[in-house]
Amino acid sequence: MSCCDENQARVPAGIKSSKEIAAPDVSRRSVLKGVAVVAGALSSAGPAAAQAKLKPVKLAYCSQILCGVPYEVARSGGYWKNQGLDVELIYTRGGGAAMNALVGGAVDYAATALDVAIQAYAKGAKIRRFAVTGRLPLFALVTTPKAADKIKTVKDLEGKTVGVSALGNADHALLLFLLKQANADTNSVQFATLGVNLLEAVRRGDVDAGLVQEPALSILQQAGSRVIVNAMDTKDADKFLGGAFEFMGVSVRAEEFDERRADMTALVKGLGDALKGLRTLSGDQLVSSFPKEMMTGLDTKQLGEILVRYRNSLYPEAVTIDPAAVKRVANSLTVGGLIKADTNIGGLHDTSIAGG
Repeated sequence: MSCCDENQARVPAGIKSSKEIAAPDVSRRSVLKGVAVVAGALSSAGPAAAQAKLKPVKLAYCSQILCGVPYEVARSGGYWKNQGLDVELIYTRGGGAAMNALVGGAVDYAATALDVAIQAYAKGAKIRRFAVTGRLPLFALVTTPKAADKIKTVKDLEGKTVGVSALGNADHALLLFLLKQANADTNSVQFATLGVNLLEAVRRGDVDAGLVQEPALSILQQAGSRVIVNAMDTKDADKFLGGAFEFMGVSVRAEEFDERRADMTALVKGLGDALKGLRTLSGDQLVSSFPKEMMTGLDTKQLGEILVRYRNSLYPEAVTIDPAAVKRVANSLTVGGLIKADTNIGGLHDTSIAGG
């Protein structure tokens, strides 16, 4: 399972896809008002392209907001339309569900965290991963507010209780990897599986520390928690993970790779343009790229600030696959016991579409 599991999904009740939501191109209108680079991209297609028949494709992703930024910007900003594609985003409850939809033939492509793709491939799923849209995991290791003065390093977790969403999830695997890197005694660390209650359990002090995502990280920092490792930050990723740690990316069924090559090339170009464009958008514009139904109950101002804060670290400048980043993820899954040490994932990635 991934960090983008069903507990993190933002699927609106009764809504499964961007077509059902029928959201207006809100961010596109915002872009046209104030962002010249994106406005130029939107207008470059011209009337002929606008009138051309678009190729419909379905792409599933886990509905976790930080994961979805490049895809929602590509959709609402018209980047895929500029490439001749009418991409319908399918909102699933977790990365595993998105991968199952791909393997089962319900969608054309699935965007998931790499750990989901590796584990599916290791179990025999015939898939190929051809583009990357995320380069760091969406976790931070933080103390409870009351333990902030006692726990300052990963090794200080020895003899402590740490909250994770579930054993075997990506946050658990990442924590085991961090403990090993710190030469800590993993057997002395207790793991509390907290699911959706992670934020409140850490804030109350039911555990000593926990692996959290945003906006839980910002909330806990305001409450006095100490950040031990923020994997969403480039400096911490370099220090604790060794560099980029491939995260979100797009997979296709292996048997359809050749026949879909033209569509995948267009999909990649649209995503590449979106990755460049999202760096110019304001927080409000990034938030408005999502269907409003997905924002229900969220502090959109805070969310916009979070997206702007992390966009340069979380999202790569291009969709090119980074073999070193792939290797780091596979190593963490091995350390965490999620895949066997002799697992061969050499055939999972294909660099003929996006390079690498």
